[in-house]
Amino acid sequence: MAKDRIYFVGIGGIGMSALARYFRHEGWQVAGYDRTPSPLTAELEKEGIAVHYEDSAAAIPEAFREASRTRVVYTPAVPHDHAELNWFLGRGFEVLKRSRMLGLLGEGKNVMAVAGTHGKTTTTTMVAHFNAVAAGEGSAFLGGISKNFDSNLVLGAGRRMAVEADEFDRSFLQLHPKEAVVTSVDPDHLDIYGTYEAVREAFSQFAAQIRPEGTLILKKGIDLPLDRKDIRQYTYHVNDTDADFRAENLSVDEGGITRSTWCFPTGASRDAGWGFRDW
Repeated sequence: MAKDRIYFVGIGGIGMSALARYFRHEGWQVAGYDRTPSPLTAELEKEGIAVHYEDSAAAIPEAFREASRTRVVYTPAVPHDHAELNWFLGRGFEVLKRSRMLGLLGEGKNVMAVAGTHGKTTTTTMVAHFNAVAAGEGSAFLGGISKNFDSNLVLGAGRRMAVEADEFDRSFLQLHPKEAVVTSVDPDHLDIYGTYEAVREAFSQFAAQIRPEGTLILKKGIDLPLDRKDIRQYTYHVNDTDADFRAENLSVDEGGITRSTWCFPTGASRDAGWGFRDW
């Protein structure tokens, strides 16, 4: 029997809750555990997703105790001695990290993955907005609640998918995008990586996983070793005339950036309104 139920260990996280919402929309039966209630878990419960807050195998709903019908997704923030996670692991369930599940959803899609030690949530949301408005299609998994979409999940038709590529725990190495953006590479998560050089190496590996004939867009100034002749590579910046893509003549008011001039590698430019505020 095909799996039609999915259980999330750490369902209240921003990335986990987006996946839970996606599977709920796809018609799966969805439930999960989180350590404490939050406004986000309250929203999930309103949407028909069962959430409980006691780390106990006995608290797992009966409908999710059958390995042949249930997938289990967990966040790396969950400790290794977590009672529910170990109950599933010890009974032959299909157990996947959140990043692996996101990678599976991207198979067969035209994925744009946005990575960076900062700036990725805003940039991913901007990509999702442009997909929805300009292309009229595309889904997105966001690392925050977008004011425009009022959600961390964007559902749309077509094969376009925008995802936030998280460097924590090297999670973004589960992705093989068609297009990738790198907004920043700073010495972050050194408790995991140990050194800044290891951080850079992980980002280089992420870029190396772009599909052939794909595209890499780097913020100008990022030094990222990469030997790929089979992908297009561009830079972007604000007002830097040496960047391939840049924004000039920004108009800013209390709601944020409202208009700018977009400059392209061909030398063409376009004055455009952003059409969204505060993202």
